[in-house]
Amino acid sequence: MKLHIPVLAFITAILITSCEGKTDTTMQHDYTNDLIKETSPYLLQHAHNPVDWKAWNDETLAQAKKENKLILVSIGYSSCHWCHVMEHESFEDTLVAQFMNENFINIKVDREERPDVDNVYMNAVQLMTGRGGWPLNAVALPDGRPVWGGTYFPKEDWLNALGQVADIYTSDPNKLVEYADKLGTGLAQMDLVTPNPNKPSFVIDTLQTSIEKWSRQWDTRQGGLNRAPKFMMPNNYEFLLRYAHQNNDDEILEYVNTTLEQIAFGGVNDQVGGGFARYSVDTKWHIPHFEKMLYDNAQLVSLYSNAYLKTKNPLYKETVYETLEFIKREMTTAQGGFYSALDADSLTPDGELEEGAYYVWTEEELKNLVGDDFELFSAYYNINDYGKWENDLYVLIRQDLDTNFIKEHEISLEELTTKKSKWREDLLRFRESKKEKPRLDDKILTSWNGLMTKGYVDAYRVFDEKEFLDAALKNANFVVGNLLRKDGGLNRTYKDGKSTINAYLEDYAATIDAFIALFEVTMDEQWLEKAKSLTDYTFTHFQNAENKLFFFTSNEDPTLSSRNTEFYDNVIPSSNSIMAKNIFTLSHYYLDKTYTDTAAAMLNNMQPNFTQSPTSFSNWMDLMLNYTKPYYELVVVGPDAQNILAELEQEYLPNKLIAATTTASKQEIFEGRYLEGETLIYVCVNNACKLPVKTVKEALKLIEL
Repeated sequence: MKLHIPVLAFITAILITSCEGKTDTTMQHDYTNDLIKETSPYLLQHAHNPVDWKAWNDETLAQAKKENKLILVSIGYSSCHWCHVMEHESFEDTLVAQFMNENFINIKVDREERPDVDNVYMNAVQLMTGRGGWPLNAVALPDGRPVWGGTYFPKEDWLNALGQVADIYTSDPNKLVEYADKLGTGLAQMDLVTPNPNKPSFVIDTLQTSIEKWSRQWDTRQGGLNRAPKFMMPNNYEFLLRYAHQNNDDEILEYVNTTLEQIAFGGVNDQVGGGFARYSVDTKWHIPHFEKMLYDNAQLVSLYSNAYLKTKNPLYKETVYETLEFIKREMTTAQGGFYSALDADSLTPDGELEEGAYYVWTEEELKNLVGDDFELFSAYYNINDYGKWENDLYVLIRQDLDTNFIKEHEISLEELTTKKSKWREDLLRFRESKKEKPRLDDKILTSWNGLMTKGYVDAYRVFDEKEFLDAALKNANFVVGNLLRKDGGLNRTYKDGKSTINAYLEDYAATIDAFIALFEVTMDEQWLEKAKSLTDYTFTHFQNAENKLFFFTSNEDPTLSSRNTEFYDNVIPSSNSIMAKNIFTLSHYYLDKTYTDTAAAMLNNMQPNFTQSPTSFSNWMDLMLNYTKPYYELVVVGPDAQNILAELEQEYLPNKLIAATTTASKQEIFEGRYLEGETLIYVCVNNACKLPVKTVKEALKLIEL
């Protein structure tokens, strides 16, 4: 969307020119600002800047109005590399700080704590400049409405741009007010979802057309899209895996497998310690942007678990186990909560912060650690031109499946597995003892914990590893005990024993999804009941009655300059697409017409977008498969339900929900189906059931793709 606003040209014509003659005045004294009172690791990183940073709150916003000063909003997150660079260049500089303090009310925002604030200013910057990213910097009027913004700025450019905005506000403030009015109109249009006037009608042709357009961007050799950087986008491949399975499309399945294998082989997957970095800067998934985010790892565990169920590729199982070992070792609290992120940067031996320092290797280091196995090790992990990065440093990367590697090198699979385990143990021990670890963002976010719980549930469902279920249950109980309020709502964050910030739609969506998944594998109805209770809470506090979608913020939150509706699927599926799937699923458990109609209306309103931008609507298209193909309710009732359930879960059946109980239950989906002493499997579509059967083999014969 482009804004045809005369004032826009004026504002964006503020030239970025060099300011000569400035001396280096980076911080040499110990300063303290209001951020010292916060718990966010990102905000605390800035608590000793000479900039008079304040947190986003009612008091700060009131101060801006009282003093009639422009607001400078700077948004980032703890593991953001360029946020650290800009801090060092500008926010630790006393002259820059002096200018900012004199002319602005300066607010630092952790985008992970306050995605609502980030959404407003990110949308504004994207409208103004055509792009966005972090650090995100915006100038707003005293009432919070944005008027200027951008991302990273070198120090002199930063000072120059801020000076020109401040001059305009002093000499002709009405120009900024006029621009804010026009920009506000554009922001309102960005998230405007007009109800689809046509009755819901979902046909497979829409998905086929969308995939055909999408496939023109596929990198069929290295996987992912044919460009760099490459983001993993787990939900894209969840959808394509399911679509390929249900439509017997071997070409799409091959593309998904190529992508998943290459990601698992790549340096973006930490070959020593497990866990995935956020994205790859190159086309072969080799050199990552080294930060590790909980949400990526959570979703990739789910994806690789489901892909293993479909393909039985041992690489996928290995990837799941190594990723969860990383989560257990480095991202899990004693209470069962999950931390948010590990920084991209860590200290070099010279004491300098450098991106990737913790993860890269010299050839000499590897020779000393691996010893006599170095020739085999270097072949496996490409200590050669293929694996070299820069400055004679290596990032470990694989190129082949173990079954192929052992044939070429005349070694048994058992011997290779033993050697790999020892290599990783030795390298991990060296890394943890001799290298400075990246900084940990130890805040706990409700939505990301929901994603990780779901990842653990999916891994348990596929691999039947009790430890995985225990971790999922421990986290779910942690959320209930620490983040679920007495009024039925959730809080967003937990740190240092304190639960704060009213939760956003993404927190409810991910938690509901996790609780439904827990019910399916445990048969414990409390999780289904909690999922329904949280869903009903979102209907009361988040739903937009006009288009049936849900606002990102609660109606109990303070009003921002715009109230967003998040519906584009990104590295995390949109909160609305997750909610639509939750509501669809719950409509089958509870036979609730409001749920049924809402899910269909939400999907129908999104459907016109699918062929235009399929990568941004993959989770919505996954939901659409529930309507274009048969969707099954598998109800297992009787004393042997647990064993039947475990057997059923060994089949890749993405077009189903499962409900199981060993006893009589009043829950709607079980009503009238319990027969004393018998274990029966009901295969139903839209509550119309075939005659019950007693074995999984018989049940599978009643299920179509």
